[in-house]
Amino acid sequence: MNQAPWQIPTLVDVLRARRQIEPYLYRTPLHRYPALAAEVGTPTWVKHENHQPIGAFKVRGGVNLVSQLGDAERAAGVIAASTGNHGQSVAYAARLFGVRAIIVVPEGANQAKVASMRALDAEVIVHGRDFDDARGHAERLAEERGHRYVHSGNEPLLISGVGTATLEILEDEPSIDTLIVPIGGGSGAAGAIVAGKAIKPDLEIIGVQAEAAPAAYLSWKSRALQEATMSTFAEGLQTRTAFALPQQILWDGLDDFVLVGEDEIRRAMLLLLARTRNLIEGAGAASLAAALKLRDRLAGRNVALICSGGNVTVEQLTALLQTAQALTPSGAV
Repeated sequence: MNQAPWQIPTLVDVLRARRQIEPYLYRTPLHRYPALAAEVGTPTWVKHENHQPIGAFKVRGGVNLVSQLGDAERAAGVIAASTGNHGQSVAYAARLFGVRAIIVVPEGANQAKVASMRALDAEVIVHGRDFDDARGHAERLAEERGHRYVHSGNEPLLISGVGTATLEILEDEPSIDTLIVPIGGGSGAAGAIVAGKAIKPDLEIIGVQAEAAPAAYLSWKSRALQEATMSTFAEGLQTRTAFALPQQILWDGLDDFVLVGEDEIRRAMLLLLARTRNLIEGAGAASLAAALKLRDRLAGRNVALICSGGNVTVEQLTALLQTAQALTPSGAV
């Protein structure tokens, strides 16, 4: 088994992270929707990370990390690669603490997220066909220019920061016994494991990834870091390679891992819009797609879905609505 060289975060780190981010971020709501529960077949709650100021959960980690940078790191500025939400997180936190931020995004990145990064005063560099191309370029620039590189997964402070969402879930509804978390790089699921298993050891944590981008899933199954093809439309799940630190945590603590298809994700987006009146992006809707796929197995459980983000462009929404009849021919939405 590959071993990551980083210190794995603990519940103490998550509690410390909560203290760091509390002055800057509001607690997001956890809502129970009877109409959604009818679809899943069991009591179901939604953790609305789409209500974060950047519309995504990653801001918890960004604020936690940037708030703890040393003087030299702040002076050097930070650089990150992102398909959108990680970049927004770093940009938001950097602006908050007066740090220069550079974000490298791939060609075709979500333009709403790119516009948000620029509005947050980040310098945006477009490079490569996908996230991993952008990541390689960001790493080279960090080495050449001396910026503090903020990896989207191999950062203990990011993981402990996003773990605060699970703290809130279990405080708001202690009866929850199953948590479903979308996985791209895996920081969100890793944070859920660190916080959730420490508070409630029998909490079942299920990860979900796109069939069209299964690198993290294959790595979890094999207990070794894998690369895979990547063609999902859900940019928050668009990774070709797995990350060492999140995977080490997933290997030890993830109870199950499922893959969902592109149309399953789209149908989940439509159901969330119809049943909760929330617009959830593909990665965030993957948690519901997994719950629908596991409907029989989840019967009798109290399920929480982490809706990791809500950054959908007008063009993406238009395309989604045009598929509604084909995806739900029975008129369920």
